[in-house]
Amino acid sequence: MDSRAQAERLTALRDELARRGLDAFLVPRSDQHQGEYVPPEDERLAWLTGFTGSAGMAVVTAHRAAIFSDGRYTIQVRQQTDGTLYEYCHLIEQPPERWLAGVLEATGTGCVVGFDPWLHTMDGIARLRSAVEATGATLVAVDSSPLDAVWTDRPEPKTNPAEVQPFEYTGETVAQKLARITGVLRDARQDAVVLSAPESLCWLLNLRGTDLPFTPFLLGYVIVHADGLIDLFVNPAKITGDVRAHLARDARVNFNAPSAFLTGLDRLAGKTVRLDRLSAAWAIADRLARAGAVAVQGDDPCAIPRACKNAVELEGARAAHRRDAVAMIRFLAWLDAAVAAGEPLTELSVSDHLDSLRRTVALYRDQSFATISGAGEHGAICHYRATEDSNIALSSGPVYLIDSGGQFVDGTTDITRTIAVGPVTAEQRRRYTQVLKGHIALSVVRFPEGTTGSQLDVLARQFLWADGVDYDHGTGHGVGSYLSVHEGPQRISKAPNTIALRPGMILSNEPGYYKDGEYGIRIENLQAVRPVKPQPEGAERAMLGFETLTLVPIDRRLIDVALLTAEERGWLNAYHQRVAQEIGPHVPAEVQGWLKDATAPL
Repeated sequence: MDSRAQAERLTALRDELARRGLDAFLVPRSDQHQGEYVPPEDERLAWLTGFTGSAGMAVVTAHRAAIFSDGRYTIQVRQQTDGTLYEYCHLIEQPPERWLAGVLEATGTGCVVGFDPWLHTMDGIARLRSAVEATGATLVAVDSSPLDAVWTDRPEPKTNPAEVQPFEYTGETVAQKLARITGVLRDARQDAVVLSAPESLCWLLNLRGTDLPFTPFLLGYVIVHADGLIDLFVNPAKITGDVRAHLARDARVNFNAPSAFLTGLDRLAGKTVRLDRLSAAWAIADRLARAGAVAVQGDDPCAIPRACKNAVELEGARAAHRRDAVAMIRFLAWLDAAVAAGEPLTELSVSDHLDSLRRTVALYRDQSFATISGAGEHGAICHYRATEDSNIALSSGPVYLIDSGGQFVDGTTDITRTIAVGPVTAEQRRRYTQVLKGHIALSVVRFPEGTTGSQLDVLARQFLWADGVDYDHGTGHGVGSYLSVHEGPQRISKAPNTIALRPGMILSNEPGYYKDGEYGIRIENLQAVRPVKPQPEGAERAMLGFETLTLVPIDRRLIDVALLTAEERGWLNAYHQRVAQEIGPHVPAEVQGWLKDATAPL
């Protein structure tokens, strides 16, 4: 979106705020479920500012506006959003409430700040209210969004039918899952829980949908009562006879339109109701309070069971990764040959070719996210997305980064490979090897039960830190089972996290390095937490480790072998031997020679 369009939209919003008597308004990058991925009709931040990152917020006042993003999007936000219209701020280091408080203090008392109650969590509004009211201003929930009022060409929501996720891929029936959730409620002496996260709705009911790009979510709400009754709030057009029959076999379900959700909350009057602190909108808690219910913030009771994949889901993940590896190896072999032949490759043409290969794989449904295909300096933009306007030749730099994944009915994949497409410098080789060493350290670590991802994060960064460099994203995110490629609550990150890693959890292992304006490096595999077998002799605590799921060669041409220890060389050689043995028999004959060279011992 060009600067003129951004200016026109900002002016339209300011005019609407003035008409409503609002001095400021917040535009978060979220929908009513507070998820990372939102449907097109809820891309309010992108519509207003042009910024398409997955985390951010804009704050608009009569005379000033700011856009907030985190370290992953420092470059992207400046490329997409006009700096003459918006001040650039760091979402963590200078949060919106602090910036807004400064503006309000300079303006004087009596200001009114509006927010959409469906787009903020309870904790988020508590922080905002404290900052706003300290300046003498007032924070108010709007009945309808002023931004939606000026977004005249807003897309219509999808109404594609929901799909049943078969037992052969879930490994657990709705009845079994429901029994676990109602048990949690009874133990906590709670009467009901509102499931506001779409991944919990889909996991609990063994359903999938197409309401979001790349992520097979069915958007809606579920109220689970302690006696096992389920109130489901989903567009009726999405509920087929198959879905009704599927749910009727295992549960008592009341089907409701989304418009009946507030009435459903009202019926909880006098009840103790659990809300997920991460995904429940402020509007839900407010409605329950008005109805006379007792709303209790807590953890989503589906989150840990969903994160800890059962044996069937783990086997599905392994199978999906094996099939995905064949497509990736075909792609990498093709890419090397095309580069050697001097073909005119671009970021888009290369990523399109990978997508075409994945579409031939059994049980493939879609990409798991928009492929990050970054040549040269674009590789330094962590979540770069090539467009017709930004598309450049692979020959723009000697290092090419491609981060991609697939949604398969039996599992979700996510893999990053950094590839040499020209003569690399000594610095690039050193950084790549440091990233690889961190990746290996996180692959081989053993840790006692109760360990969190935050406690492991330093293992991946230590070699970069030795040179005084780092990267501004987490090292690992959780991954769903044919659900979101970014799924909590587990993660590996410098940011504090209290969620212990447990057997069955799937996480990414993706350290990186990014030199602004020059190149980017990332190496990513998915891995599953599992018990160490056999346990160390004399172990006093149960020990856990990781099983690597991704089986695709790591580019040996970028490695400075002198920087690797004997143990690290041994890990890489063993990994490549495993790739050759497990995936080799399934790749086409014309790729066998390339794979043999790519997996040769160091």
